[in-house]
Amino acid sequence: MDNQMLLKFLSVAEKLKCNLRHSWTSSGRQESVAEHCWRLCVFSWLIRNDFPDIDMSKVLLMCLFHDIGEAITGDVPSFLKTSQHETVESEAVGGILKMLDPSQAEELANLFDEMQQLKTKEAKLFKALDKLEVVLQHNEAPIETWIPLEYELNLTYGDDNVREFPTLESFRKELKNMTLNLISENSQKNRKE
Repeated sequence: MDNQMLLKFLSVAEKLKCNLRHSWTSSGRQESVAEHCWRLCVFSWLIRNDFPDIDMSKVLLMCLFHDIGEAITGDVPSFLKTSQHETVESEAVGGILKMLDPSQAEELANLFDEMQQLKTKEAKLFKALDKLEVVLQHNEAPIETWIPLEYELNLTYGDDNVREFPTLESFRKELKNMTLNLISENSQKNRKE
């Protein structure tokens, strides 16, 4: 890859640091898309030995690049995302991939296609991890940053995605308990006030 192409792609990728998500961090500031992708990569690396029959290098690539289109479109929370949003993001990804040399563009185009179809174990595992990371981030954020629908959503988000993976089902239950404790603590605090 020549230096100019590399600079151009990295400049687009930098926007993931600038574009904010609906989620908030534990310190009470909005999370960037890049921060979500980074921790998702860490998550996939930490659990890699639990999935010996899955190509975890591919899962890691999915975690790394899945939101690259948001460098152009910005983030739209999943509960607001429409097929129109998905089309716009897909077109943004296509434009970004044109910046790469043909072999890299093809590799990532195939990866995006695989994530979209959700037929492989790798794509399904990636999607489950993506949803779990979102719930964890919401649980770590101050509950005052939650919108009303998140009280329910944090209890169900990703449930369907983890069913195929007992290790992740167990982790999802842990996150559900965390959510219930946060809601209970918040209720008690509000009653005292």
